Amino acid sequence: MRIDLLTLFPEMCETVLSESIIGRARKKGAVQICCHQIRDFAYDKHNRVDDSPFGGGMGMLLKAEPIALCIDDLIDQLGEKPHLIYMSPQGKTLTQQRVKELAKYENIAFLCGHYEGIDERIIDEYIDEEISIGDYVLTGGELPALVVADSVCRMIDGVLSDDECFQEESHFNSLLEYPQYTRPAVWRGRKVPDELMTGHHQNVQKWRREQSLLRTAEKRPDMLKTAELTKKDKEFLTKLQNSAKNNEI
Repeated sequence: MRIDLLTLFPEMCETVLSESIIGRARKKGAVQICCHQIRDFAYDKHNRVDDSPFGGGMGMLLKAEPIALCIDDLIDQLGEKPHLIYMSPQGKTLTQQRVKELAKYENIAFLCGHYEGIDERIIDEYIDEEISIGDYVLTGGELPALVVADSVCRMIDGVLSDDECFQEESHFNSLLEYPQYTRPAVWRGRKVPDELMTGHHQNVQKWRREQSLLRTAEKRPDMLKTAELTKKDKEFLTKLQNSAKNNEI
């Protein structure tokens, strides 16, 4: 897979994407990530990429032409138009399901806005979808784009050492992840649960599944609506609900 970021701050993006798991995946060729400086496509002597909005108002907007030239250059490099995402608070909120879908594309690109945003005509002309990482506003689209790029990269073969590294994580299967512990077995008087100390694989798996259900029911009950639950899962959740009702009486 190839991922491209169109941004005013490519060095910032490179710093993040060159470290840790994603950085190692890039070095071994599991994923290709390229950052493009929009300012390189400015066409006046001052390299300006922004201007004041028609109709007045606070702040500046990124102009259409430098962005368009940057996108066109990327299309020429690839020989086709990538799936182009604009990071925007007006977009649909990112979910793990959408991450899994994006990981199936051969080429995706992120347009990172700045200031008060971008000329609407770029969205009309080029953008395939808008994505938000939450209901709040940041100074630019770089951090959201890095979040999405990181989450997508983890789904690509060869980035993580084993599929189980992400298949048991929170949100992958619409459940929150179970608690995890490491040595020592007792830390400041707090013991690791006995179920994890037995070495009995089936008991460990049963405990982990029930803890995932418990955590999800307590912290994110809305996620249970889309989770794939077995008969045993439903029986366990029913026991939790009945226990909670009895404690309220």
